Amino acid sequence: MIELSDIRKVFNSGKPNEFVAIDGITLSVERDKVLVLKGPSGSGKTTLLSVIGCMARPTSGRITLSGKEITSLPERFLTEIRRKSFGFVFQQFNLIKGITAMENVILPAYPTGEGFSVLKKRALSLLELFDLSERAFSKVEWLSGGEAQRVSIARALVNDPSVIIADEPTAHLDTKLSKDFMEIIGKLKVRRKTIIIASHDPIVYESAAVDRVLEMRDGRILSRATRQ
Repeated sequence: MIELSDIRKVFNSGKPNEFVAIDGITLSVERDKVLVLKGPSGSGKTTLLSVIGCMARPTSGRITLSGKEITSLPERFLTEIRRKSFGFVFQQFNLIKGITAMENVILPAYPTGEGFSVLKKRALSLLELFDLSERAFSKVEWLSGGEAQRVSIARALVNDPSVIIADEPTAHLDTKLSKDFMEIIGKLKVRRKTIIIASHDPIVYESAAVDRVLEMRDGRILSRATRQ
């Protein structure tokens, strides 16, 4: 589904503080599978997620999505691909305070131009999926950590993306909530979502929901483990 060929990402190229964040990675991301990027802080996991999700351009190399080369597309086309193909779950949740859970879920869908009533119905359906119907009209600052996490997942799904990208999603969750998160990942996999997670949490990369683990260090892939 997603193919990366010899991807490099260099910051401050040609300067004394040049830093190679991704160093020649070639990778195939399979459809409807859960892939985990494992490694310590600074290993290149987050940068690789950003490149895969069209949030950053590689310095060199080639990326194809469903057979279409996207590396050199103009930004306006990448924005559309990002909106339609990818849903993002961030470490800090990035929910907007002062508005409700339902309104937060809707936010990524506003640029599509769909009517508010349609978007509201979709958002409420997603919140119901994650047992948050009773919290739909609560401001997000009133939610628990686990509830906020589930709202962020619902938000990632509002445009029905084929790929979910999660960056250290359990970093601020306790053991129970981390396990709950991986149960949700398993359910999304059943719903035929492709999921890519960056994490150094054993609860994540040892989960039965995970199909493949790539260990990263210094911007390179050190090992690839595929689960049967």
